[in-house]
Amino acid sequence: SILDACASLAALEEGKKNHVRIRDAGLESDVVVGTALICMYGKCGNLDDARDVFDKMAQRDVVSWNSMITVYSQNGYLEGARKVFDQMPVHNVVSWNAVIAAYAANGYGKGAIELFQQMDMEGVKPNNVTLISILDVCAILAALGEGKEIHANIVDSHLESDVVVGTALVNM
Repeated sequence: SILDACASLAALEEGKKNHVRIRDAGLESDVVVGTALICMYGKCGNLDDARDVFDKMAQRDVVSWNSMITVYSQNGYLEGARKVFDQMPVHNVVSWNAVIAAYAANGYGKGAIELFQQMDMEGVKPNNVTLISILDVCAILAALGEGKEIHANIVDSHLESDVVVGTALVNM
C-alpha cells in the first residue's frame, strides 16, 4: 500500500498527505486503514500521530493493539508499550510476544522473563516466536536456570524439532 511505501521510505510528509486523503474519503474509521496509519507513523518515528490515530479508532482489533505496542517498542518507549498491553481487553500469544520482544529489545531481559512467567501463569501457551525471544534473553542474561525450565516447556510442547527453536537452545 501507499502507507507501507511511505513507512519504508520514512516519508512522513507524504504519509501525512495520504492520511488527509484517507480522512477526506471517509476511510479513516476502517480498522485496517487505521492500523496501517499507526504503523506508518510509527515507522516514521511520529509517536504522537500514531497514538492519535489509535485513540480515535472507533473499533480496535488485536492487530491494531499489537501495532501500537510495536510502535512504542521500535521507538524505545517501553513504558508506552506496556501501558497499551495492560489496557488490552484480551491478550493472545501475539500480544505477549509483542510485549516480551519490546522488553528484550530495550534491554530489560529480566522484565521479559517475568512477563513470560506471567504469560504461563495466565495459561497462554507460548509459540516458537515466544520461545526464541525468551531463549535469547536467557542467553544474554546467562540465566541457565530459567533456560532449563523453558527447555522443559519446549519438550512438553513438542517444539524441540523446530530448527530455529533448536538453534536458540544451542545458543543459550
